[in-house]
Amino acid sequence: MIALDAKTGRELWSTKVADHKLQYSMTVAPIVVKDKVIAGVAGGEYGVRGFLAAYDTDTGKEVWRFYTAPGPGEPGYETWLGKDGKPNDSYLHGGAPIWVTGSYDPETNLTMWGTGNPGPDYNGDNRMGDNLYSSSVIAVDADTGKLKWYYQFSPHDEFDWDSTQTPVLADINFRGTPRKVMMWANRNGVFYVLDRTNGQFLSGKSFVKTNWVSGFNEKGRPIRAPGIAPTREGTVVFPGNQGGTNWYPPSFSPVTGLFYIPAWENTSSRYRKSEEPPEFGNGGFMGPGPAGGATGEDVFSSIIAMDPSTGDRKWTFRLSAPSTESGVLTTGSNVLFAGGRDGQFVALDARDGKLLWETNLGPSVSAGPMTYMVNGKQYVSIQCGTGLYTFALR
Repeated sequence: MIALDAKTGRELWSTKVADHKLQYSMTVAPIVVKDKVIAGVAGGEYGVRGFLAAYDTDTGKEVWRFYTAPGPGEPGYETWLGKDGKPNDSYLHGGAPIWVTGSYDPETNLTMWGTGNPGPDYNGDNRMGDNLYSSSVIAVDADTGKLKWYYQFSPHDEFDWDSTQTPVLADINFRGTPRKVMMWANRNGVFYVLDRTNGQFLSGKSFVKTNWVSGFNEKGRPIRAPGIAPTREGTVVFPGNQGGTNWYPPSFSPVTGLFYIPAWENTSSRYRKSEEPPEFGNGGFMGPGPAGGATGEDVFSSIIAMDPSTGDRKWTFRLSAPSTESGVLTTGSNVLFAGGRDGQFVALDARDGKLLWETNLGPSVSAGPMTYMVNGKQYVSIQCGTGLYTFALR
C-alpha cells in the first residue's frame, strides 16, 4: 500500500501488506475512516489466509488486523474441521479473501466487508464445518478491528459463491417499522436484508432461479436443499459458478424504495468432486472446477427491481446480451442507467423498468455509471473498453 501527496505525487510512505510470492494480491480500493486506511487481501483460489487490516494514515503502520479465517484461540476456529470432526490447520489456507471495497456506517462506527470463498474452493472434505468467516459479511469496529457481528450467506461453500458484493446501507420502512438495514444481493442468488446495527436477519428471498436453499431457520441460517453437494458424477446447482450476480455494484433508490440488481438469470453449473483433495502450492488450491449446467434453460441477463420490505420482485428488464458485468446507477429523478457485455447501455424508468433510451458503446460495459453536474447541467459518464463516454441529460 502506497500513500502519495495528492498535490505533487511524492511518495509519503509505503507498507508491505502481504507477500505476493505467497499468492496474495489486492483488488480493493481502500477506505479511510478517521485516522485509519482500511483494506483487505485477495487470493482465495491460491490458498491464502484472508484478512482485513487498518493502517495509520500518517505512517502506514498496521494498527489492527482481523483474520477472516480464524486460527486457534479465535472465535470461529471451531468451524474448520478435519474429517475426524476435530479442528485442524485448514484455516492456514482457508481463503475468505476480501475482493471488493466495503462500506462504513458512521452512526455505529462499523465497517462492513464481504468475504470470498473458503479454500480449497470446490472441495470441502478437509475443511468440514461452516468455515467462518468465508462467504459472509463481517462488521468490525473501525477503531479496533474487533468483530461486532457477522452473517454467513453460504455456510461451507463448495460452489464459489464469494460474497463479493457492495454492502448497501440505508434507513427504510421494513414491514411497517423504521429499520437501519444493510441490503445485499448475493452471488448465491438470494437477496438479503439485515439489521446493520447488530446483523439480525430480516429477510432472504431468491431473486433468480435457485435450487440449493429450501428456506431459513429462525436465526436466518439457510437450510440446504437435499442432495445439493458436489459429487463424482456432478450435481446441477442453480445459480451456477457465475452466480446470480457478482462484483458489479447494485443500487438502492430512496425515491422509489426499490433495490436494483444486475443479474444473470437461469444459470447453473455441474459441480464435481475428485477423490484426490487439492494440494497447496501447485499453482492453485481449488479442486475440480464446475462443468456446464442444465441444458434448455433460457439464460439471459437483466436488471431486477426488488422491494426490500417484502422481498418481492417488482419488475425485470431483459438486456440484449446473455450476461452483464455493469454496475447500476439510479438518480433522484427516477432514471436508471446500466449496460451489458455486448456494449448495450440503457436508461430505464426506475419506477417500472420501461426503456427510455439506449445506445451501443461497442465493448462490454463493465464499470459502474456515474453522474455529476457542471454549471447546472447534469451529465452521465461510463467507462467502456479504453474509452470514457459522457452523455448530457435534458
